[in-house]
Formats: sequence, structure tokens, C-alpha cells
Amino acid sequence: MKITIIGTGYVGLVTGACLAEMGNHVMCLDVDAAKIKILEDGGIPIHEPGLLDVVKRNRTAGRLQFTTDVVAAVNHGTLQFIGVGTPPDEDGSADLQYVVAAARNVGRHMTDYKVIVDKSTVPVGTGEKVRAAVADELAKRGVNVDFSIVSNPEFLKEGAAVEDFMRPDRIVVGADDERAILLMRSIYSPFMRNHDKLLVMDIKSAEFTKYAANSMLATRISFMNELALLAEKVGADIELVRKGIGSDPRIGTHFLYAGAGYGGSCFPKDVKALVKTAKDNGVTLQVLTAVEAANDKQKHVLVDKVVKRFGNDLSGRQFAVWGLSFKPNTDDMRDAPSRVVIAELVKRGATIKAYDPVAITEAKRVLEGTKGLTFVDNQTQALEGSDALVIITEWKEFKSPDFDSIKAMLKQPVVIDGRNLYEPAFLRTLGIEYVSIGRGS
Repeated sequence: MKITIIGTGYVGLVTGACLAEMGNHVMCLDVDAAKIKILEDGGIPIHEPGLLDVVKRNRTAGRLQFTTDVVAAVNHGTLQFIGVGTPPDEDGSADLQYVVAAARNVGRHMTDYKVIVDKSTVPVGTGEKVRAAVADELAKRGVNVDFSIVSNPEFLKEGAAVEDFMRPDRIVVGADDERAILLMRSIYSPFMRNHDKLLVMDIKSAEFTKYAANSMLATRISFMNELALLAEKVGADIELVRKGIGSDPRIGTHFLYAGAGYGGSCFPKDVKALVKTAKDNGVTLQVLTAVEAANDKQKHVLVDKVVKRFGNDLSGRQFAVWGLSFKPNTDDMRDAPSRVVIAELVKRGATIKAYDPVAITEAKRVLEGTKGLTFVDNQTQALEGSDALVIITEWKEFKSPDFDSIKAMLKQPVVIDGRNLYEPAFLRTLGIEYVSIGRGS
């Protein structure tokens, strides 16, 4: 099948590459010529494990191509997937200008039947706006061409997006006509050979499902982070509590890890957008409002621990920071807890030596001009001459470090761990002062 993907970010590029992997002929459109040049030159503009190999393989096979030509892209695919960004507006609502612009381009140039698929994360009611935009452009041209609107939200985890797409646990399709549903079932059938994972529903319910899923996961994280703060006060160990409640099949083990707060391109934006949608409809989502407030507070917990140990005036103090991206296996710095931690420490006079296995380039871009911040090439360089080690992201290479080297290189053997990577009792036997989250230290 011929498919067009509009947008080559996380959602668009992963979707296009994985659909090409199953034999479809995919054209990816982006108005950003720099992105297209990177792709044409054999690279990818994002860090996502396994994605580069899929892109290269399908480009070589001739099933995946990239363009800035809107007319060519609209003419190419019967299915037009919209995978552009929906950044938050100042009021927390999702900015739909790029989604609507993409829809208008389709309406402006289409000459035969199209299925326009909202793959971007969009608020309830966006399908109607996309339908109206396409219809308006067709009316301006004075033509009558059939089209269908579909909501097909993505459920991809950054750092595991290719695996998630190739082996989905569910495929949500919101549509109101059988022709579009059959086409969607056709392209997704190779991804569900063992059993049917396609959940067909109305468009608004599909749009709602995406926001509800991310908000539920964000709620679990904030809930555990709040319990961690209480665990510290009463002398309990949140890691043991996590295992205790996670063994209950009604609760499960996922997203129960206390830490430095959630970030990234999805949870913060989607929680805000759902709260705003509720407000616009006269409903107050008290739980989600608390989830957002708890997360904002949690991003300052590591700073509070540093201040408690070293004082509020950090002039003359240097801290090693391990981990900058909001989570492992990505270079995404959007709403990353590291941004808050570094800003607050520097504000108090500290200097920072920061290391991340993947996100250094992106961190340099978003943290450009931060006084007192130096980026280094490895973990060891960050430790040299530092008063303490602060761990913000749980990269695998941080999980079994050389503790003797850490102890020797730090001015003081202090480790402040925002991801609970180590056993407190073990570090105590090594003579390392270990401060973690919710472990009664």
C-alpha cells in the first residue's frame, strides 16, 4: 500500500519506517529541509535505538523515501498519516496549528479518495477540526472528493519505539466508516499475526484513550513519588514497598518507581492538555491537577537533598551530574528533571560537570548559556574534583560503576541518587554517604 507520513519526528519517522518494513511504500514529508537532508544523507534526526537500521534497510529496498514536496506527498498515499508536533500553548492546551495546516494541505491538493489519519496526540474533537479543514479546502477548489478521517493514536515509548510499533499490545482505531476501517486493518494485519489487537471505536473515544493512558501512567509515577517522601519521614523503604504492592496483579509492577519526576514530550504535555480540556467543559480533574503539582515539586527534591547536605549557599561547590535526558535510551531533554536540578544548583552558586551517554549534544542546545555548567565526555571526568555525585537518569552504565573510583575521585564520598540505583547498606559498607529517594536514609 502507498502511505504518506506527514512529519518526521519521533512519531512520524518511527511509523513510516515500521510500515515500510512490512512492505508498504512510504513517503515521509517534512517542511524542515534540514531534517530531510539528514535523512537523505543516511542519518536520522533523533536518537532511537534500532531506528537507523530500519530506515537504512527500507531506503535501500526503495520502500521508504523522504521529501519536502507537499504535492508529491499528497498524491503518493491513499493513507495520509499526520504525525506533526502538538506543543502546549501557554494555557496548557495542545497547539493544533501544525495538524490543521497538514490537513489543509491534503485538502488543497488531493484528487482522489484519501484516509487522513491523526497519529499525533490530539485533544478530543480534533477529528472534527481536521474534517472541517479538509472540507473547507475542497470547497474553495469547487471539487467534491471523498475522504475519511481516522484517529489512530500512538502508544510508543521513547527508547523502545521500534519494538513497541512492531509488537503492539493494542492498536486503537477511531473511525466512522467501514472503508477506512478496512484499510487500517489491512496495514496493521502484519503486526498482529497471533491475535487481533485492533480496537475499533468512535473518533472521540480514540482521541480520549491516548490522553487517558498517559495521564494514568503519570498518576502512578506521582503517586509513588509522594509515597516516597512520606517513606523518608516514617523510616520505610519505598523500594520494598514498591515490590510489596507491585506483586498484586491488580496493581502490577510498571511505573511504580520513585525518582526525580517525569518529563519528556508526552506526560507533561498530555496531563496539561487533559486538564485544560476538562476545564473548557466545566469539569475539574482534581486528581490530575494534583499529579501535575506533585511532579513539579518532585523535580526539586534532589536540589533539596543537596541543600540539606551542603547548605543553601553552594558557592565554591562543584557537583558531578550523571544523566541529562528525561529517561534512558533517548536524547530528549524536553521537561527533563535535569534542567530543573542544574538551574537550581547553579542559581545557588554551584558549578556542574555533566555527563550523559547520548544527550550531550541536545543538552548543549537547550542549556546553552547556563553559567557554571561544563559538559564532559565520560563519567570519570565528571567526578574529578567534585564535592558529590548527583544521579538524575538511570542509564545502564550507571548501574554498576566502580565505587572505589567514585570514592577516590570525589572530594567527599557523597552520592545523591535520584533513581535509587544502589543498595544503601552496600554503599555504607564502602564508606560512601548515600542519599536516595524514599529509603529512610
